[in-house]
Amino acid sequence: MFKEKIKLLPEKPGVYIMYGEGNEIIYVGKAKNLKNRVTQYFQGGKAHTPKVAAMVSNIVDFDYIITDSEFEALVLECNLIKKHRPKYNILLKDDKGYPYIKITFNEEYPRILLARKIENDGARYFGPYLSTAVFYETIDLAKKTFAIRSCKKVLPRDIGKSRPCLNYHINRCSAPCDNKISKEDYRNIFSDITELLEGNHEGITEKLKQQMIQAAENLEFEKAAKIRDRINAISSVAQKQKIVSTTPGNIDVIALARSGGAVCIQVFFIRSGKMTGRENYIIRQEQDTDDKAVMTDFVKQYYGMASYIPKTILLQTEIEDIPLVEKWLSEKCGASIKIAVPKRGEKRRTVEMAEKNALEALKLDLMNRDIAKRKMDDLMFELKDVMGLKIAPMRIEAYDISNLSGEDSVGVCVVFENGKPKKSDYKKFNIRSVTGPDDYASMKEVLYRRLSNGIEGEKGFVPLPDLILLDGGKGHVIAVSEIMSFLGLDIPFFGMVKDDKHKTRGLTTGSEELDIKRQSAVFSFLTTVQDEVHRFAAESHRKRHKKTAVSSQLEHIKGIGAKRRAILLKHFKTIKAIKSATVEELAAIDGIDAKTARRIFDHFRNEV
Repeated sequence: MFKEKIKLLPEKPGVYIMYGEGNEIIYVGKAKNLKNRVTQYFQGGKAHTPKVAAMVSNIVDFDYIITDSEFEALVLECNLIKKHRPKYNILLKDDKGYPYIKITFNEEYPRILLARKIENDGARYFGPYLSTAVFYETIDLAKKTFAIRSCKKVLPRDIGKSRPCLNYHINRCSAPCDNKISKEDYRNIFSDITELLEGNHEGITEKLKQQMIQAAENLEFEKAAKIRDRINAISSVAQKQKIVSTTPGNIDVIALARSGGAVCIQVFFIRSGKMTGRENYIIRQEQDTDDKAVMTDFVKQYYGMASYIPKTILLQTEIEDIPLVEKWLSEKCGASIKIAVPKRGEKRRTVEMAEKNALEALKLDLMNRDIAKRKMDDLMFELKDVMGLKIAPMRIEAYDISNLSGEDSVGVCVVFENGKPKKSDYKKFNIRSVTGPDDYASMKEVLYRRLSNGIEGEKGFVPLPDLILLDGGKGHVIAVSEIMSFLGLDIPFFGMVKDDKHKTRGLTTGSEELDIKRQSAVFSFLTTVQDEVHRFAAESHRKRHKKTAVSSQLEHIKGIGAKRRAILLKHFKTIKAIKSATVEELAAIDGIDAKTARRIFDHFRNEV
C-alpha cells in the first residue's frame, strides 16, 4: 500500500515517522539510509518481532525528515520521541514527573529548591531524582549540614526587618536575614553544597578542614566548632557509600535484567570512586526486543533528559552508533564523553554487580505486583458478592455531574480497571441539552452519549464497563435506568450515597441500600472511587468555568472573535497578562493589528 511512496524515499540520512489511526505518531526512528530502512518494514515475507509486526499492522501513513548527517538524525530522533512519546518506542517516564534540586546562584543569597524542569536562568540543577525519598533526604542533609535558611524571606530586601527565627538559635540556620553571616560566606556555603551533590566528599572535607584550622588560629572557636560538625556530617555520609572503583572521576554504570516479560535497567552513580546512589527503571513487555535495542533507546532517552552526564558511561551490552551517541552527549554537556562495554577487570565486575541488582529489583517488583494483583482480584470478587453481580467487575466506570447554579455544567467518567484508576480512559462531557441545575437530566445525557457510542464501537468508548457507579442517590439511579432500558443494555449500576458529612455511606439500587461494612476493603474501595470521580468533576468544572469566564471578558471587545481570542490566550496565557499588556505588546502579535490592539487596551483601562 506504500509502494509508490517508498519509491520516492531518498537514500539519505534522516528520521522516519510512522502514523496510526487519527494521525497519531506511533513510532519514530532514525536511519543512515531512509530508503533502505523504511523499506525493511514493508517487505513481504520478512520475519518481524511480535512488537514490530504489531506496529507495522497499525501504520496508516509515514513521513520523513532528511538531515545532513546521521548525527543530526540521532539528535532529531531523540527530540521527537521526547515530544510525541510514540506508543511503539521504548519510553521512560517523562522527566517532568521527576524533581531536580535547584540552587539559585542567580540570586544574591542562593536558595535550594525543588524544580520540575531545567531552565536557562543561571541556576545550577542536579537530578532528576527518580525517588522522591532520596530527593528530600538530600535536601534535608544539605540544610542540616550547612545551616542554610528554609524561610521564604526575600533577601537582601528583608535583611534586618525581623529577628532571626528559632532555626538560628538551634544552629539550623546561619541567619543571613540578620547579617549573622556575610553574603560572600553564605554563597561559599552553596559552593560546598554543590561539591557535596557532585559526590566530591574528599575535596570538600579537605577544604573545610583548612577553614576550621584557620578559624581556630584566629581564635574563632565557635566558627571552628560549626565547621567541625559539618565535616563530621559529611564523613558520616561518605562512610555509608561503598567504594566500588579505584578509577578517578565520575562514572555511570548501566545494566539490565529480564524476567516475566519485563526488563529492569539499573543505573549506578559512581562519583570519585564511591557509589553515591542508584536508580531502577522497569520497562514492561519488551521480551521480543533484544538487549542492544533496549539499551540503545534507554541511553538516548535517559541522557536526553539528564541535567548531568559523567565523562564515563559503562554499559553491560553494546548499543547502536556509539560514536554518534558519544558525539551527541559531548556536545550536550560541553565535555568529552566516553561510552564503553568492559569485558574484564574491575569495571566488568562493577557492571555485573549492577546486573545482579537489576535482577533482584525486577524480582521484587514482580513479587509486589503479584501480591497486589491477588489482593485486587480478591477485592473484585468480594465486590461481586456484595453487589450480587454475575461476574467480578474488572472494568468499573463512575460518573458525576458538577456545575455552579447550572452554569458551565460538566459530566465526567472515571475508569478503574482491575481496581486501579486508568486515567487514559477518563472522559469529560460538556452538558449540551440541559439548561439550569438539573443533575438527573445531565446524568441521563452523559450516560446516553457514552453508552450509545460504546455500542456503535466509536473510538475512545470501548469496551463497555462491567459495572457503573453514579455519584448520587435514588434519583440518579432512576434516571440512568431509563437510558439502560432505552438502549437495551444489561450493565449493573448503583448509586454511591453520601452521609450528612458528605462522606461515602454506601450503595443504592434505587429501591434499597446495600449493607456494606465500613471497615471492609469494599467500602474503602468505593470511597476511593467516589472521591476520585468527585475530584475529577470539580477539577473539570473549574477549568471550564475559568475558560468561559476568560473568553467572556474578551467577547465584549469589538473585533475580537473566537480566532483572535484563541491567539491572545495562546500568547499571554492568562487574562491578567492581557490586561497588563501595552498597546505595542498587543500589536506585536500576529493577527492583532494596531487598531484592535488599541481597542483591547482601552477596554480594560475603562473597566477601572
